[in-house]
Formats: sequence, structure tokens, C-alpha cells
Amino acid sequence: MEINFQNRLDVLCNKHKNLLERPNQPIVEDNGIITRYIYPVITANHIPLEWRYDMNPDTNPYCLERIGVNATMNSGAIKWNGKYLLIVRVEGCDRKSFFAIAESPNGIDNFRFWERPVNLPDIDPDETNVYDMRLTTHEDGWVYGIFCSERHDPEAKPGDLSSAVAKAGIVRTKDLIRWERLPDLITKSQQRNVVLHPEFVNGKYALYTRPQDGFIDTGSGGGIGWTLIEDMTNAVVSSELIIDKRYYHTIKEVKNGEGPHPIKTPKGWLHLAHGVRACAAGLRYVLYLYMTALEDPTKVIAQPGGYFLAPIGDERVGDVSNVLFSNGWIADEDGKVFIYYASSDTRMHVAVSTVEILVDYCMNTPEDGLRSAASVAKINKLIDRNKQYKRE
Repeated sequence: MEINFQNRLDVLCNKHKNLLERPNQPIVEDNGIITRYIYPVITANHIPLEWRYDMNPDTNPYCLERIGVNATMNSGAIKWNGKYLLIVRVEGCDRKSFFAIAESPNGIDNFRFWERPVNLPDIDPDETNVYDMRLTTHEDGWVYGIFCSERHDPEAKPGDLSSAVAKAGIVRTKDLIRWERLPDLITKSQQRNVVLHPEFVNGKYALYTRPQDGFIDTGSGGGIGWTLIEDMTNAVVSSELIIDKRYYHTIKEVKNGEGPHPIKTPKGWLHLAHGVRACAAGLRYVLYLYMTALEDPTKVIAQPGGYFLAPIGDERVGDVSNVLFSNGWIADEDGKVFIYYASSDTRMHVAVSTVEILVDYCMNTPEDGLRSAASVAKINKLIDRNKQYKRE
């Protein structure tokens, strides 16, 4: 079969251009809390063609894809020079992940990747994979990125090529181009979800953690932790306080972890987190909100029962099905909030709300009563309150 290199390349370029320029369309949820959008904001097909194809007809006469991309997911987020930026976890077909920045003028479509992936300093030859970076603009003047740094378990039995060890890698930057690699977080437990609080607390850096006994198993890890750090250039966890516990038969019975850093509101710190439970289809990941006190970020003041976002429709299908995960959101000056979430470890989406609505949701949604009888009691209480407003 004869292949016309230039014709095939023209088709690829036009298809890619149309994808990048496609306007997104809102889907208003009936619950009034968020607006989802029809199309994912970033997929593997958004990756620049120059990263995937050899454009030289002499060395690639069939115009074949040379470097395949499997997924774009679990992205940190930041507002930068008036643009909406995602630091995307890009996973190649070889299972290796790396970071790349995609930029949008409006936060909901027209995302385009910067010319090159992030050049993360390579300091550890045992580090095999990096992923899921949270970005925090800290009051010390730096933008910090904390991510999972994964390597093979050195204590694995011979032939066991699946056991892994997770550490929290740390970088910082002032321009999102040059990244300074700091020493990994020193901690007794494995850490795959670590988030930097944006302000000093008692003159120290504050981290949200997720202590685990193993790479997969939470073990004695009780939920979302909190720790204070003297120096981010030599970050050592001396003690952890669990501020958001796991509970039996809830959305977070297996594990839970902080998503992006919390948003400061007049009524408290607004948190987005993920909760995991086991079911017949495997592990189900959903997103939930909670709030902590402004004067004491370890004190939970609002904790709506159940999930805030769960996978629906096509979001349920992908590499790891039935999963939503978020480690990035952006709060605009006007109060609008862009929530960036990945579905099924495959693609990135956005949901839009406002600080006012999310705080109202948190402060006025009943907590999980942890029993079926309590759930019925909540409904009956609402029914009784609504009797005076009953519509004919």
C-alpha cells in the first residue's frame, strides 16, 4: 500500500488543530453545585504531534507514530500570567510518566502544551516513575511542586517486579521553567499524596499527608494527616496528626487523601479530597469536600456526607475504571472555581462552581451519620422542614 507522507501528515495536523480549537459546552448539573463540560479538557490526543511523530519523510516514510502516549491525567493547576495552567501527568505507552504544562486562555478549552515537557532534575538513579504533582504558590515567594517518586522495592522477593516504594519528591520554581529539586520528604511511612499548605502556620511550613504502611495498603494509616516542617530544603516529618479520618462503610473506608491545596475563604479553608472504597468492580475513587477553621487548619468545621463528584457516563471507562482523582483547582478573583479532575486514569476534565456555592454546600449539607438509621433520620428531618413549603 502506497503511503503519501505529506497527505497523511496534513490530515494529522488538521485533526489535531480541530481538537485543540474545539469549543467546550457546559452541562449544568441538576444539583446546582457544579457545571460539568461535554468534552475532556486534555486527552492523549492533545499531546503535540512533534512529541509523537518523526516529521522527516526519509526516516519515517510511513508517517508512523514513534512515541505513543497512553493517558493524560492527575494534573496540578495554577493561574499564571492570566492563563490557566495544568501540570499534566503524561503517561507514555511504556508506563513511564512525566510532567508537561498545558495552557488555556479560559480554563475550559483550547488547552495547548508548552513546547517541551518539564525538565525535572534527575537526582536518583533508582527513581523509576514520577507523577501526580500538586502545585502551591507559597507566601515565601516560591511555587512548590510535590509529587510521587516511585521506585522498585529493594526488599522485594526475587521475581517480584510489582512491589514498589513511594516517596514524596519536592521541587520549587519561580518561573515554571527552571525547577530546583529539593531532597525528598523524610518520613517513616510511605507517602504518595502530600500537599503543601499555602501559608506559614506558627512560622512553619505545613503539609497534608497520607501515611501508608505500604505502596498500596493503607494499613495503620488513619486518613489525611497534618505535619509542620521547619525547612522545605530539608523536609522531615517528626509527627503527624490525622485531621480527616477513615471510617467503615463510607466513601473513604480504604483510604483518603488531600487533592490540591485548600482554598482560603472568609468562613474557613475549603478542601477537596479523594475517598476510596472497595466494591465488586475493584477500588472506587470519588471526590469530596470538607472545611477547616481559618485560625486552626487542623480543626474540621464542616464535613458533608457522601461524595461531591463521582464518575458518570464515559468517565467510568478507562485504564483504571470507576475512578475520579483531582490534585488541581484554581480559584479566580471573582470567586469562580475551576476543578480539574481525571477520570479513570485516562483523561482530564473540568467542573466549574463558585467559592460561595461550595462553602454553602459544605456548611449546610448533613454529615455522614455512619448508619442507615441516621440516613433515614436526615431525610425525615428535611421532609418535616419542607412541609411549610410544599408545592401543590
